[in-house]
Amino acid sequence: MGTDTILEVKGLKTYFYAAGGREIPAVDGVSFRVRRGETVCIVGESGCGKSVTSLSVMRLVATPPGRYVSGEILFEGRDLLRLRPKEMRALRCKEIAMIFQEPMTALNPVHRAGTQIAEAIRINEKLSKKEAGAKAVELLRMVGVPDPERCAVSFPHQLSGGMRQRVMIALAFSCSPKLLIADEPTTALDVTIQAQILDLIQTLKERNGMTALFVTHDLGVVAEIAQRVIVMYAGRVVEDASCGELFSNPLHPYTSGLLRCIPRIDDERDTLDIISGQVPTPDRFPTGCRFHPRCPMATELCAKEAPPLSGGEDHRVACHLYASKR
Repeated sequence: MGTDTILEVKGLKTYFYAAGGREIPAVDGVSFRVRRGETVCIVGESGCGKSVTSLSVMRLVATPPGRYVSGEILFEGRDLLRLRPKEMRALRCKEIAMIFQEPMTALNPVHRAGTQIAEAIRINEKLSKKEAGAKAVELLRMVGVPDPERCAVSFPHQLSGGMRQRVMIALAFSCSPKLLIADEPTTALDVTIQAQILDLIQTLKERNGMTALFVTHDLGVVAEIAQRVIVMYAGRVVEDASCGELFSNPLHPYTSGLLRCIPRIDDERDTLDIISGQVPTPDRFPTGCRFHPRCPMATELCAKEAPPLSGGEDHRVACHLYASKR
Protein backbone atom coordinates (compact mmCIF):
# COMPACT_ATOMS: atom_id res chain seq x y z
CA MET A 1 0.00 0.00 0.00
CA GLY A 2 1.66 3.24 -1.17
CA THR A 3 2.00 6.29 1.05
CA ASP A 4 -0.34 8.21 -1.28
CA THR A 5 -3.11 5.63 -0.73
CA ILE A 6 -5.39 6.18 2.27
CA LEU A 7 -7.87 3.35 1.59
CA GLU A 8 -7.42 0.10 -0.28
CA VAL A 9 -10.12 -2.55 -0.56
CA LYS A 10 -8.93 -5.99 -1.69
CA GLY A 11 -11.26 -8.78 -2.71
CA LEU A 12 -14.03 -7.74 -0.31
CA LYS A 13 -16.91 -10.19 0.01
CA THR A 14 -19.84 -9.13 2.18
CA TYR A 15 -22.60 -11.72 2.15
CA PHE A 16 -25.97 -11.97 3.85
CA TYR A 17 -27.48 -15.24 5.04
CA ALA A 18 -31.23 -15.77 4.86
CA ALA A 19 -33.48 -18.47 6.26
CA GLY A 20 -32.38 -21.97 5.37
CA GLY A 21 -28.75 -20.87 4.99
CA ARG A 22 -29.40 -19.14 1.65
CA GLU A 23 -26.29 -17.14 0.65
CA ILE A 24 -26.79 -13.63 -0.75
CA PRO A 25 -23.50 -12.19 -2.15
CA ALA A 26 -24.29 -8.45 -1.96
CA VAL A 27 -20.62 -7.48 -2.42
CA ASP A 28 -18.61 -10.14 -4.21
CA GLY A 29 -14.86 -9.65 -4.63
CA VAL A 30 -14.68 -5.84 -4.81
CA SER A 31 -11.23 -4.21 -5.08
CA PHE A 32 -10.28 -0.55 -5.43
CA ARG A 33 -8.06 2.11 -3.90
CA VAL A 34 -8.51 5.74 -2.88
CA ARG A 35 -5.58 8.15 -2.89
CA ARG A 36 -5.18 10.96 -0.37
CA GLY A 37 -7.07 14.12 -1.29
CA GLU A 38 -9.10 12.43 -4.04
CA THR A 39 -12.84 12.38 -4.50
CA VAL A 40 -13.71 8.90 -5.73
CA CYS A 41 -17.29 8.13 -6.81
CA ILE A 42 -18.91 4.69 -6.79
CA VAL A 43 -21.73 4.59 -9.33
CA GLY A 44 -24.31 2.09 -10.56
CA GLU A 45 -28.01 1.36 -10.44
CA SER A 46 -29.85 0.63 -7.20
CA GLY A 47 -29.06 -2.88 -5.99
CA CYS A 48 -25.49 -2.99 -7.34
CA GLY A 49 -23.82 -3.11 -3.91
CA LYS A 50 -22.67 0.51 -3.58
CA SER A 51 -24.15 1.20 -0.14
CA VAL A 52 -23.15 -2.20 1.27
CA THR A 53 -19.58 -1.50 0.12
CA SER A 54 -19.53 1.86 1.94
CA LEU A 55 -21.11 0.36 5.07
CA SER A 56 -18.51 -2.42 4.99
CA VAL A 57 -15.71 0.16 5.08
CA MET A 58 -17.33 1.63 8.20
CA ARG A 59 -17.91 -1.88 9.61
CA LEU A 60 -21.60 -1.03 10.01
CA VAL A 61 -23.10 -4.09 8.29
CA ALA A 62 -25.28 -5.90 10.84
CA THR A 63 -23.71 -9.28 11.69
CA PRO A 64 -25.84 -11.41 11.56
CA PRO A 65 -27.43 -11.57 9.01
CA GLY A 66 -24.40 -10.07 7.24
CA ARG A 67 -20.88 -11.47 7.30
CA TYR A 68 -17.53 -10.28 5.98
CA VAL A 69 -16.62 -13.51 4.21
CA SER A 70 -13.17 -12.54 2.96
CA GLY A 71 -10.97 -9.72 1.77
CA GLU A 72 -9.19 -6.74 3.33
CA ILE A 73 -10.12 -3.12 3.98
CA LEU A 74 -6.84 -1.31 4.53
CA PHE A 75 -7.10 2.17 6.03
CA GLU A 76 -3.61 3.69 6.28
CA GLY A 77 -2.26 0.16 6.26
CA ARG A 78 -4.53 -1.22 9.03
CA ASP A 79 -7.01 -3.93 8.09
CA LEU A 80 -10.32 -2.69 9.48
CA LEU A 81 -11.82 -6.19 9.32
CA ARG A 82 -9.28 -7.38 11.93
CA LEU A 83 -9.90 -4.58 14.44
CA ARG A 84 -11.80 -5.24 17.66
CA PRO A 85 -15.16 -3.40 18.01
CA LYS A 86 -13.63 -0.96 20.51
CA GLU A 87 -10.78 -0.12 18.11
CA MET A 88 -13.22 0.38 15.25
CA ARG A 89 -15.40 2.72 17.35
CA ALA A 90 -12.31 4.82 18.05
CA LEU A 91 -11.76 5.29 14.30
CA ARG A 92 -15.34 6.24 13.43
CA CYS A 93 -15.99 9.97 13.29
CA LYS A 94 -12.43 10.79 14.31
CA GLU A 95 -10.64 9.13 11.36
CA ILE A 96 -13.48 7.97 9.08
CA ALA A 97 -16.90 9.62 9.00
CA MET A 98 -20.04 8.96 7.00
CA ILE A 99 -22.93 11.03 5.68
CA PHE A 100 -25.87 8.66 5.35
CA GLN A 101 -28.41 8.53 2.55
CA GLU A 102 -31.49 9.42 4.62
CA PRO A 103 -30.85 11.72 7.61
CA MET A 104 -34.34 11.19 9.04
CA THR A 105 -33.50 7.56 9.78
CA ALA A 106 -29.81 8.18 10.56
CA LEU A 107 -30.50 10.82 13.23
CA ASN A 108 -31.96 9.76 16.58
CA PRO A 109 -35.56 11.07 16.64
CA VAL A 110 -35.67 11.49 20.45
CA HIS A 111 -32.52 13.62 20.80
CA ARG A 112 -32.03 17.22 19.76
CA ALA A 113 -29.79 17.91 16.76
CA GLY A 114 -27.15 19.78 18.75
CA THR A 115 -27.04 17.05 21.40
CA GLN A 116 -26.23 14.41 18.78
CA ILE A 117 -23.36 16.46 17.36
CA ALA A 118 -22.08 17.34 20.84
CA GLU A 119 -22.08 13.67 21.87
CA ALA A 120 -19.69 12.76 19.05
CA ILE A 121 -17.43 15.68 20.00
CA ARG A 122 -17.37 14.72 23.68
CA ILE A 123 -16.52 11.09 22.92
CA ASN A 124 -13.67 11.92 20.56
CA GLU A 125 -12.27 15.19 21.90
CA LYS A 126 -12.93 14.85 25.66
CA LEU A 127 -14.54 18.27 25.94
CA SER A 128 -17.00 19.33 28.64
CA LYS A 129 -20.73 19.27 27.91
CA LYS A 130 -20.80 23.07 27.62
CA GLU A 131 -17.75 23.23 25.33
CA ALA A 132 -19.10 20.45 23.09
CA GLY A 133 -22.48 22.19 22.87
CA ALA A 134 -20.83 25.47 21.84
CA LYS A 135 -18.76 23.67 19.18
CA ALA A 136 -21.91 21.96 17.87
CA VAL A 137 -23.52 25.37 17.33
CA GLU A 138 -20.40 26.61 15.52
CA LEU A 139 -20.44 23.53 13.28
CA LEU A 140 -24.08 24.17 12.40
CA ARG A 141 -23.15 27.75 11.54
CA MET A 142 -20.23 26.46 9.42
CA VAL A 143 -22.54 24.25 7.33
CA GLY A 144 -24.84 27.17 6.56
CA VAL A 145 -27.72 26.71 9.01
CA PRO A 146 -29.41 30.17 9.19
CA ASP A 147 -30.25 29.99 12.92
CA PRO A 148 -27.78 27.47 14.45
CA GLU A 149 -28.85 28.08 18.06
CA ARG A 150 -32.45 27.24 17.23
CA CYS A 151 -31.45 24.26 15.09
CA ALA A 152 -29.31 22.88 17.93
CA VAL A 153 -32.31 22.60 20.26
CA SER A 154 -34.66 21.23 17.58
CA PHE A 155 -35.58 17.57 17.11
CA PRO A 156 -34.98 16.03 13.65
CA HIS A 157 -38.70 15.98 12.78
CA GLN A 158 -38.84 19.75 13.32
CA LEU A 159 -36.26 20.37 10.58
CA SER A 160 -36.61 20.32 6.79
CA GLY A 161 -34.85 17.69 4.70
CA GLY A 162 -32.11 20.14 3.73
CA MET A 163 -31.54 21.19 7.36
CA ARG A 164 -31.39 17.54 8.50
CA GLN A 165 -28.78 16.84 5.87
CA ARG A 166 -26.75 19.86 7.07
CA VAL A 167 -26.92 18.45 10.60
CA MET A 168 -25.56 15.14 9.24
CA ILE A 169 -22.73 16.99 7.48
CA ALA A 170 -21.90 18.91 10.68
CA LEU A 171 -21.84 15.59 12.54
CA ALA A 172 -19.56 14.01 9.93
CA PHE A 173 -17.12 16.97 10.02
CA SER A 174 -17.25 17.39 13.81
CA CYS A 175 -13.90 15.72 14.43
CA SER A 176 -12.17 16.57 11.11
CA PRO A 177 -11.85 12.98 9.80
CA LYS A 178 -9.27 12.00 7.20
CA LEU A 179 -11.76 10.04 5.08
CA LEU A 180 -15.35 11.10 4.41
CA ILE A 181 -17.84 8.58 3.02
CA ALA A 182 -21.02 10.08 1.56
CA ASP A 183 -23.78 7.61 0.68
CA GLU A 184 -26.08 9.39 -1.80
CA PRO A 185 -26.41 12.44 0.49
CA THR A 186 -28.59 14.40 -1.94
CA THR A 187 -31.06 11.69 -3.04
CA ALA A 188 -34.05 12.89 -1.00
CA LEU A 189 -33.52 16.61 -1.70
CA ASP A 190 -34.82 18.91 -4.42
CA VAL A 191 -32.46 20.10 -7.16
CA THR A 192 -31.55 23.51 -5.71
CA ILE A 193 -30.81 22.06 -2.26
CA GLN A 194 -28.80 19.24 -3.89
CA ALA A 195 -26.50 21.79 -5.50
CA GLN A 196 -26.03 23.63 -2.19
CA ILE A 197 -25.21 20.41 -0.31
CA LEU A 198 -22.70 19.28 -2.96
CA ASP A 199 -20.96 22.66 -2.95
CA LEU A 200 -20.85 22.59 0.85
CA ILE A 201 -19.32 19.10 1.02
CA GLN A 202 -16.70 19.97 -1.60
CA THR A 203 -15.80 23.27 0.13
CA LEU A 204 -15.44 21.64 3.55
CA LYS A 205 -13.47 18.71 2.10
CA GLU A 206 -10.95 21.03 0.44
CA ARG A 207 -10.75 23.31 3.49
CA ASN A 208 -9.97 20.38 5.78
CA GLY A 209 -7.73 18.47 3.36
CA MET A 210 -9.93 15.37 3.42
CA THR A 211 -10.37 12.42 1.10
CA ALA A 212 -13.89 11.54 -0.07
CA LEU A 213 -15.59 8.33 -1.17
CA PHE A 214 -18.89 9.37 -2.73
CA VAL A 215 -21.68 6.87 -3.48
CA THR A 216 -24.20 8.00 -6.09
CA HIS A 217 -26.23 6.94 -9.13
CA ASP A 218 -26.24 10.47 -10.56
CA LEU A 219 -23.60 10.79 -13.29
CA GLY A 220 -24.12 14.55 -13.35
CA VAL A 221 -22.84 14.67 -9.76
CA VAL A 222 -19.92 12.43 -10.76
CA ALA A 223 -18.88 14.74 -13.61
CA GLU A 224 -18.89 17.69 -11.22
CA ILE A 225 -16.93 16.34 -8.25
CA ALA A 226 -14.99 13.14 -9.05
CA GLN A 227 -11.35 12.53 -9.88
CA ARG A 228 -11.87 8.75 -10.20
CA VAL A 229 -14.97 6.66 -10.85
CA ILE A 230 -15.73 3.07 -9.84
CA VAL A 231 -18.64 1.48 -11.72
CA MET A 232 -20.36 -1.38 -9.89
CA TYR A 233 -22.85 -3.89 -11.22
CA ALA A 234 -24.43 -6.83 -9.35
CA GLY A 235 -21.94 -6.72 -6.47
CA ARG A 236 -18.78 -6.41 -8.57
CA VAL A 237 -16.59 -3.65 -10.01
CA VAL A 238 -16.93 -3.62 -13.80
CA GLU A 239 -14.90 -0.48 -14.57
CA ASP A 240 -12.47 1.78 -12.71
CA ALA A 241 -11.03 4.89 -14.38
CA SER A 242 -10.27 8.57 -14.02
CA CYS A 243 -13.36 10.73 -14.44
CA GLY A 244 -12.25 12.27 -17.75
CA GLU A 245 -11.25 8.90 -19.19
CA LEU A 246 -14.52 7.25 -18.16
CA PHE A 247 -16.69 9.91 -19.78
CA SER A 248 -14.61 10.18 -22.96
CA ASN A 249 -13.75 6.49 -23.41
CA PRO A 250 -16.11 4.13 -21.54
CA LEU A 251 -15.09 0.52 -22.17
CA HIS A 252 -17.70 -1.62 -20.44
CA PRO A 253 -21.09 -1.90 -22.20
CA TYR A 254 -22.81 -1.20 -18.88
CA THR A 255 -20.91 2.08 -18.43
CA SER A 256 -21.69 3.07 -22.01
CA GLY A 257 -25.36 2.30 -21.37
CA LEU A 258 -25.43 4.47 -18.26
CA LEU A 259 -23.88 7.37 -20.15
CA ARG A 260 -26.35 7.04 -23.04
CA CYS A 261 -29.22 7.31 -20.57
CA ILE A 262 -28.19 10.82 -19.51
CA PRO A 263 -30.52 13.44 -21.05
CA ARG A 264 -28.72 16.14 -23.04
CA ILE A 265 -29.96 19.66 -23.74
CA ASP A 266 -28.83 19.39 -27.38
CA ASP A 267 -30.43 15.94 -27.89
CA GLU A 268 -33.21 15.97 -30.49
CA ARG A 269 -34.41 12.40 -29.89
CA ASP A 270 -38.04 11.87 -28.91
CA THR A 271 -37.15 9.16 -26.39
CA LEU A 272 -34.15 8.49 -24.15
CA ASP A 273 -32.02 5.37 -24.38
CA ILE A 274 -32.56 2.74 -21.71
CA ILE A 275 -30.74 -0.37 -20.53
CA SER A 276 -33.22 -3.18 -21.03
CA GLY A 277 -34.02 -5.45 -18.11
CA GLN A 278 -33.23 -4.98 -14.43
CA VAL A 279 -30.37 -5.52 -12.01
CA PRO A 280 -30.70 -9.14 -10.80
CA THR A 281 -31.32 -9.71 -7.10
CA PRO A 282 -28.23 -10.93 -5.20
CA ASP A 283 -29.73 -14.39 -4.65
CA ARG A 284 -30.25 -14.83 -8.41
CA PHE A 285 -27.06 -13.53 -9.98
CA PRO A 286 -26.45 -15.15 -13.40
CA THR A 287 -23.32 -17.18 -14.14
CA GLY A 288 -20.41 -15.67 -16.04
CA CYS A 289 -20.52 -11.91 -16.55
CA ARG A 290 -23.48 -10.75 -14.50
CA PHE A 291 -24.39 -8.10 -17.05
CA HIS A 292 -24.61 -10.52 -20.00
CA PRO A 293 -28.44 -11.00 -19.93
CA ARG A 294 -28.81 -7.23 -20.54
CA CYS A 295 -25.75 -6.70 -22.74
CA PRO A 296 -26.26 -6.14 -26.49
CA MET A 297 -22.68 -7.30 -27.15
CA ALA A 298 -22.74 -10.53 -25.10
CA THR A 299 -21.25 -13.75 -26.47
CA GLU A 300 -21.42 -17.38 -25.36
CA LEU A 301 -18.24 -16.87 -23.35
CA CYS A 302 -19.89 -14.07 -21.36
CA ALA A 303 -22.58 -16.47 -20.12
CA LYS A 304 -20.01 -19.07 -19.02
CA GLU A 305 -17.04 -17.21 -17.62
CA ALA A 306 -16.76 -14.11 -15.42
CA PRO A 307 -14.19 -11.68 -16.89
CA PRO A 308 -11.41 -10.48 -14.56
CA LEU A 309 -10.88 -6.80 -13.82
CA SER A 310 -7.85 -6.02 -15.99
CA GLY A 311 -6.00 -3.15 -17.60
CA GLY A 312 -3.60 -0.43 -16.51
CA GLU A 313 -3.56 1.66 -13.37
CA ASP A 314 -5.50 4.47 -15.07
CA HIS A 315 -8.28 2.36 -16.57
CA ARG A 316 -9.43 -1.14 -15.62
CA VAL A 317 -12.43 -3.00 -16.98
CA ALA A 318 -14.04 -6.44 -16.51
CA CYS A 319 -15.19 -7.33 -20.01
CA HIS A 320 -14.29 -10.18 -22.41
CA LEU A 321 -14.67 -7.81 -25.37
CA TYR A 322 -12.00 -5.50 -23.96
CA ALA A 323 -9.71 -8.40 -23.02
CA SER A 324 -9.86 -9.79 -26.56
CA LYS A 325 -8.56 -6.46 -27.92
CA ARG A 326 -5.53 -6.30 -25.65
